[in-house]
Amino acid sequence: MVTTGLGIALAGLVIEGILGYPPPLFRLWRHPVVWIGALIGWLDRSLNRENLPQARRRLNGVLALLLVAGATALAGGLLQALALDLLPRTAGILLCGLVTSSLLAQRSLYSHVCAVADALQAEGLQGGRAAVSHIVGRDPASLDEPAVIRAAIESLAENFSDGVTAPLLWCALLGLPGIAAYKAINTADSMIGHLSERHRAFGWASARLDDWVNLPASRLAAAWIALASPRRLARCWRIVRRDARLHRSPNAGWPEAAMAASLGLRLAGPRDYASGRVDDPWIGDGDRPASLADLRRALVLYRRACALQLLVTAMPLALLAAA
Repeated sequence: MVTTGLGIALAGLVIEGILGYPPPLFRLWRHPVVWIGALIGWLDRSLNRENLPQARRRLNGVLALLLVAGATALAGGLLQALALDLLPRTAGILLCGLVTSSLLAQRSLYSHVCAVADALQAEGLQGGRAAVSHIVGRDPASLDEPAVIRAAIESLAENFSDGVTAPLLWCALLGLPGIAAYKAINTADSMIGHLSERHRAFGWASARLDDWVNLPASRLAAAWIALASPRRLARCWRIVRRDARLHRSPNAGWPEAAMAASLGLRLAGPRDYASGRVDDPWIGDGDRPASLADLRRALVLYRRACALQLLVTAMPLALLAAA
């Protein structure tokens, strides 16, 4: 099972790195996350009625999460079993890798953050604000150019963990059922796992479980970023140990601290959202404003970290093939 999961993960990583998620496929049958989101939305409307007591809404939220994660894991398991039973092993793994590629965000994350850098360079602050508004939730009108750049770098670091490393890890461990269940949990957290009045109880289980399933990957993502900047490895280790826990998220602080240390910047800190101001502490030791060159360097670090992750994923399979 482990070698099968590693093979599927490696195939998915390579396919997604080359192709991303082609627009014709999206137009043909949408994206798997769209279907997962539709199921979550239906369960939210059906089980999260306002006339129910909070305890019942929390219990219904647990039930909804189990249904979504179970249904997606079952679908992934059935597809994997059929592919490996009906096709030659290599073809079956490639087919499963093609499905896996749709659940990774390696290429699309790079493209979205690179678009911020390109917009800043071509159109200045207004272009950068417009581009960064597609990847972060903070108020773009409140951002000066260094804040736009920090927001893009923070998004790159955090989403490297939960959009690339975490789904890849669960695929390597459990194959298609693992990555399918992970994406269901992660999508549920993004849709209902927040502290609004409507979802405070119903989304409680989704938010807590998402923290747990992202915990190992956030540490791994920090390691890949640190190793991608070997001359600052000791500095990364020191700042990650000191500052990762300062972030409001139990996981996002790890890759963000590693990125801050690698670039010599401060990240996080006070931020303005539509819901109000967040007065978080700073992460990192930098004492200069973030620049466009820093954003370009962050993109290079990201590509190196992805390459390291690919190499480590492939290595056990190469060793087994050589044995």
